[in-house]
Amino acid sequence: MESTLSLQTNLYPHITPAGAFYAIANKSVSASRTLLSNILRADSQQPITQEKLLEWSETHDVESALNLLYRLQRLEFLYGGDTPEENFELQDDTLANLLPHLSDSQKALLIDHDGFYFANSGFNHEAAEEVAILASEAIRLSERHALLIKNNLNIYQNAWGLCDPTGQSELTFFPIYINETKYILVTGGTPQLHKEAFVTLVRALYKTVEAANNLGVDF
Repeated sequence: MESTLSLQTNLYPHITPAGAFYAIANKSVSASRTLLSNILRADSQQPITQEKLLEWSETHDVESALNLLYRLQRLEFLYGGDTPEENFELQDDTLANLLPHLSDSQKALLIDHDGFYFANSGFNHEAAEEVAILASEAIRLSERHALLIKNNLNIYQNAWGLCDPTGQSELTFFPIYINETKYILVTGGTPQLHKEAFVTLVRALYKTVEAANNLGVDF
């Protein structure tokens, strides 16, 4: 039986903040994460076509690719727009300029897999170094107890935070998994990951990993 779904041409794929978060918040592999991740790393000026959908879904089955795309649209992880995402070149200050938009206090850090911060907004140097160590240890602890958290407690979130008595976060650690590379995003105050700046940050991190791989370095 032929699929009742069809692909509307001349539209450009747009990943929502929720879709970007789902793509990078867990290192487990799934069809949904594969499609979202490949769109995030792709040239944002490319409209979606059947060939591109199959390439991004990493499948030869048109029906399964269309069903996956439809399911992600229903979840509001992506949508088709009449115009492409704004393209940008990765500059030395790209990540640092995005960080203030991800917290209501404009305080945020990006930490590499070795526990060193490489982009900073709002933290002084000494505090940033110590927070980077704290965040790295907290995420390692979370990974060590991942089965307990997921299978026993049925909690499917990987972020860790320090909260006030009302549950409002004052310092939060978000692991970000880009391919085989792990980063940690730290936000001071209330996180603002529902903003388009978060999608741009994720796309910039994909560009960072790709550039490092092209240079043969580990970052």
